[in-house]
Amino acid sequence: MNISILCTDPQHPVNPWLQRWMAEHAAQHRIQLVRCAAELQGGELLFLVSCHEIIRKAVRDGYAHTLVLHASDLPQGRGMSPHVWQIIQGASAITVTLLDAVDKLDEGDVWQQRTIEFDGTELHDEIHARLFDAEVTLMSWAVSDLAQSQPRPQSGEPGPYFRKRKPQDSCIDVTRPLAEAFDLLRIADPERYPAYFDHRGQRYRLRIDKL
Repeated sequence: MNISILCTDPQHPVNPWLQRWMAEHAAQHRIQLVRCAAELQGGELLFLVSCHEIIRKAVRDGYAHTLVLHASDLPQGRGMSPHVWQIIQGASAITVTLLDAVDKLDEGDVWQQRTIEFDGTELHDEIHARLFDAEVTLMSWAVSDLAQSQPRPQSGEPGPYFRKRKPQDSCIDVTRPLAEAFDLLRIADPERYPAYFDHRGQRYRLRIDKL
């Protein structure tokens, strides 16, 4: 089987999981990891993982299936950075959805889902590890079970659309109690999208680690 994975950010923390997944399946399938749609060569499966490029129908038609990994219980949570927004809003569980890529963002039929439970103490690396474990599990499911399965249409009313996060969304208000900022602190990627605060004319990066 010819499989392509499109992850547009080479610095994204999901990349080590994708590399391990490719190595685990390399003996059975021809797999390529690319950074832009122009590099895609066609095949049976195209996975869009942390992909920030619009993939047009002409590209999708080069594959039997083009599948998206999205971290919400669709149709709830359409949009950008869904797991981050949900954690900030106090979610104790995240559902990861494997769905068809279609012209309208996050509106394709759902093939399979996995739900992750959190106790509220996990930091960004622990959250990412469990999220990415679920994503590659869904990818393995697609490789082994997609041909014998049928997707289901999304049902129910979609909730608010999650917009793309901006740097100012990681700003901590130092006049408020630390407990109010805890979920933002624990989900913030300290390298790529750090939490920060402004004080006495200076800006400071802020991170937390477990002792």
